[in-house]
Amino acid sequence: MKWKFYVLVMAAVLAGASASAQGSRSIIKQQIGEWGSCRSAALTLTGGDLVLNGFNDYACPDVPENLAVTLSQLRARGDYLDDVQLTEEGRWLILYGDNGVLWNDIPQELEQTLREYNEAQEIITSVAFNDAGDWIVVSKSRYAASSPSLTRWIAEGIDEYGALWTAHMTEDGTVLCFENGYLWRGNVPGIVQQKLRETTLDAYRVKFLSDGTYFIADQEGQCEYYL
Repeated sequence: MKWKFYVLVMAAVLAGASASAQGSRSIIKQQIGEWGSCRSAALTLTGGDLVLNGFNDYACPDVPENLAVTLSQLRARGDYLDDVQLTEEGRWLILYGDNGVLWNDIPQELEQTLREYNEAQEIITSVAFNDAGDWIVVSKSRYAASSPSLTRWIAEGIDEYGALWTAHMTEDGTVLCFENGYLWRGNVPGIVQQKLRETTLDAYRVKFLSDGTYFIADQEGQCEYYL
């Protein structure tokens, strides 16, 4: 009986998480439709979603409260909101202004790298990380990653496709956006791979999830998505 009760409780929890995610997606899809464009997004399976547009317009249904409060404070100050990363466990990072970065509970080595880049006045264009401790930082002039394997892979991509623009990670998949193409490895769903092969957008940011959800956008905010 205890086992059956546990199964029923877990089924209810998962159903609730799925319903919450669907409600969150409906809100951000409606917002994108009202804007008519969208520059970037932060997507999770169960931890809320977020979309950015214009200078500092955003919608962030069901995201952690400390992230929502920080975004509100930045917008009230008149800061440009460049990009947001959010993980399933509630870790997050905001890129704002020319080289401003705010974060919550990120890997220590990533934090040290960001401080070094910030002190060197590097303009950071992308930060990708996951709950497993993997990360990539990209600036206008250099990049860094959490492992030699990632560093070599990025270097190979630069040799083939030119400058690295941005990166995105899930727990087990990564996509890199270069000046002239894309690379991916790990668990990147086929629907995402196919979209990157077919899209006519010069995608600057790509966000995706293991269930096939994706968002891609160019630097002007033209976007395509499956949410």
